Amino acid sequence: MFMPHRSTRIAICCSAAVLAACAKKDNTAATDTSSAVASTTTSTTTTTTPAPINLADVAGKWNMRSVPATGDTTPTTFVLTATATTAGWTITFPGRKPIAARVTVAGDSIMMDAGPFPSVRRKGVQVTTNSVSRLQGGNIVGTTTAHYKVKTADSVLTLNSTGTRAK
Repeated sequence: MFMPHRSTRIAICCSAAVLAACAKKDNTAATDTSSAVASTTTSTTTTTTPAPINLADVAGKWNMRSVPATGDTTPTTFVLTATATTAGWTITFPGRKPIAARVTVAGDSIMMDAGPFPSVRRKGVQVTTNSVSRLQGGNIVGTTTAHYKVKTADSVLTLNSTGTRAK
């Protein structure tokens, strides 16, 4: 039968103590690192969150220009009449009556839906539009998706929209 000597038992106990001390230090370091990461993440999220849009800052008339994202680059122009609330917004194309727009707000974005109405780009075709815009540098900037009521594959058109305050 094997009988460990007293010095072997002491060495084993000391090794166990050293391992336990090292493990404890590693856990502390992991805790400190995670809290440092958490505070970094919190400060980054806080500084990059855009301020919510105030519709009073957008209220008024805007000269808008929408250009297809690909292909034909012919612009569609219209006047956007915005109010300080989500009610009463209209889109007016040259030579046409105003079209009511439904507006919702989320964060710094303005979502606007209009239609169906007769398309300016495609004669004799009904269209419904969905837009997402933001106020950037004093201008309205966003994307509009036009859904045409046709039976062909080209029933959707994406446009880049920009607007400046009417003078």
